[in-house]
Amino acid sequence: MQAQMRAPFVLSGTPAGDRLIFEVESGTIEGTRLRGVMEGRAAADWLTVGPDGTGTLDVRALVRTHDDALVFIQYQGRVHVASGPDAPVYATPRFETGDERYAWLNQVQAVGKGAISGSTLTYDLFELR
Repeated sequence: MQAQMRAPFVLSGTPAGDRLIFEVESGTIEGTRLRGVMEGRAAADWLTVGPDGTGTLDVRALVRTHDDALVFIQYQGRVHVASGPDAPVYATPRFETGDERYAWLNQVQAVGKGAISGSTLTYDLFELR
């Protein structure tokens, strides 16, 4: 899964920590059973960074598959922002769809490890079994 992120909106010093809201400009998901592009303008990561530099991800996105099904993806995750721009990003995606062809996704718990390069976030995702 890959996403092109816009520059974040930054809210420093909130009661929960620093908040950075990264809107997703575009994105793709490519796998053996799932392939599509991000749809709409509501995809974003609402990242909260605590005083120790631990970032907590809160991401939601909509994907339109190559054969026109809609799949909602949401995940939480962690990144140690204080480690710098090369810090790995860890995520736990879940999927929701009403499309029969992709109903198998509704039972999937995935895990992912990602990396940020400039404004591009790339994840390798794995289904837990």
